[in-house]
Amino acid sequence: MSPSSSSPIPFKPRHPLPHLSSQTLLTFPTPQIILITLNRPASLNCISTSQHHELALIWDWMDNEPSIRCGIITGAGQKAFCVGADLKEWNESNNTGKKRSQPRSGFGGLSNRSRGKKPIIAAVNGLCLGGGFEMIINTDIVLASSSAVFGLPEVKIGVVAMAGALPRLVRTVGRQRAMECALTGKQYPAEEMKGWGLVNEVVEEDYSGGKSGDRGQEIQERGEGYKGVVKRAIEIAETIAGNSPDSIMISKYGLELGWAGIGVEDGTANVMHVMKDKGVDGGENMKEGVRAFVERRRAKWVDSKL
Repeated sequence: MSPSSSSPIPFKPRHPLPHLSSQTLLTFPTPQIILITLNRPASLNCISTSQHHELALIWDWMDNEPSIRCGIITGAGQKAFCVGADLKEWNESNNTGKKRSQPRSGFGGLSNRSRGKKPIIAAVNGLCLGGGFEMIINTDIVLASSSAVFGLPEVKIGVVAMAGALPRLVRTVGRQRAMECALTGKQYPAEEMKGWGLVNEVVEEDYSGGKSGDRGQEIQERGEGYKGVVKRAIEIAETIAGNSPDSIMISKYGLELGWAGIGVEDGTANVMHVMKDKGVDGGENMKEGVRAFVERRRAKWVDSKL
């Protein structure tokens, strides 16, 4: 099945997938990784009201499906990751009085999502503006193609980035840079966003694999058919999926406590409480990890029960 079309689930899911429109494509580069592709390339992958809600359902499904350990979001085509809201739909609602809505988790079900259990990687493959930018600020790892462009142009059309980006942007890049970005509506290249700390890595358009260490060949084969920033995202997702799923989720939880401003001592105590309360401390995966290290072999993790 081509990476540009929805594909069958390569495992038996515990929970049924939500019904999706053609606006959103799902593929599974491996049985443990879900790739979500915004599929409105002719409209630069702007997101409609209905798509916000179906994306929110996908993220919830990912968190509740034990087999999935990491998610990736990207945009169809070569021009855009996502340029934000569907302004034609917005204009129509202004003229007709028809209400537009978003889920509580925000733009694309992601921009204001809190305490998601599993990591999400943004593979930004072009224009990333407005709501698209708001989404990636709240992902866990951001990879950008060398041609990617970022910005919050809302002030130029009389609206506000109100889906969660403003407070998160300050925490990520600092007050002065956040002010410049949000108040000028300026657009920024990927390399500059990397310098600001918003982008983890800039990936060349023709990237075909090879940054995965001792498992590079195996991971490259699993990501066959993908290229560029999506290829690199699959490599990183596979590295994450190769670690203990319990450890990944608890570590993510602890980091998000820091993001939320909880003090170090309280945050650490909270993490320890969760580890004991959920049976992670001394649990099956912890025992297997230590045993595998002593026996000098790769650990065989079981799906997390968190």
